[in-house]
Amino acid sequence: MGAEKYATSSGSNPDHGPGHGKVAIVTGAGSGIGRAVALALHSAGYAVVLAGRRIAELETTAALAGSSGAPMSPAPTDVSRPDSVEALFARTRAQFGRLDLLFNNAGANVPAVAMEDLSFEQWSEVVGVNLTGAFLCAQEAIRLMKSQQPRGGRIINNGSLSAHAPRPNSAPYTATKHAITGLTKSISLDGRKHDIVCGQIDIGNAATEMSARLAVGALQPNGDLVPEPRMDVKCVADAVLYMASLPLDANVQFLTVMAAKMPFIGRG
Repeated sequence: MGAEKYATSSGSNPDHGPGHGKVAIVTGAGSGIGRAVALALHSAGYAVVLAGRRIAELETTAALAGSSGAPMSPAPTDVSRPDSVEALFARTRAQFGRLDLLFNNAGANVPAVAMEDLSFEQWSEVVGVNLTGAFLCAQEAIRLMKSQQPRGGRIINNGSLSAHAPRPNSAPYTATKHAITGLTKSISLDGRKHDIVCGQIDIGNAATEMSARLAVGALQPNGDLVPEPRMDVKCVADAVLYMASLPLDANVQFLTVMAAKMPFIGRG
């Protein structure tokens, strides 16, 4: 579907939501937060390119959206590989002609082991997906957004409460999430001249398969295993949708959404 055809059809019914006629890429869209956000964006009228390593899971996300509304387009992608990221954005440009929103969500982690027992391969995998992947996707998004008409767009990076304070035995994940904050600020500053804005959402204990272990028992700094409360992942999707709904002359620079009673405030 060409950009002109998509833009023409989207203008015929403005009641489908604030994103009607807009195009988004969601990385890590095959499960958890990525899936929830992709479905929320689609419900608001966005065409969504679903990026992730597992095509079957991406197709499940697309199927959950149903057949009505704007397209949900699965795009197998390894964000740690420049060629794969380039192909993702080339596909988006070819299919839709523009990009209005990138949700940099793809993430990786390794088992919680002492820092001195981590292998170089484990460290590199987490850095490759969480940090390099976010950089590569942002880089391609900027190239597309600054060249399109109307110019500009929005990038939202998935940080974490680990961008503020670590859990025990989490050096690779914590280091990358702290780095995401610096990347967010750099994108915000460097994107200004192109009408590109960037914000970060820091999420604590959203109820997904990945966080199921927290409800059973999470290691605390004092060595105790303590069950932690979780929140509905819809709260995250709603928050991202709000950030995405703002005009480009306004920005949520940083937003924290967390289970209210989790031990983040007062952790130590």
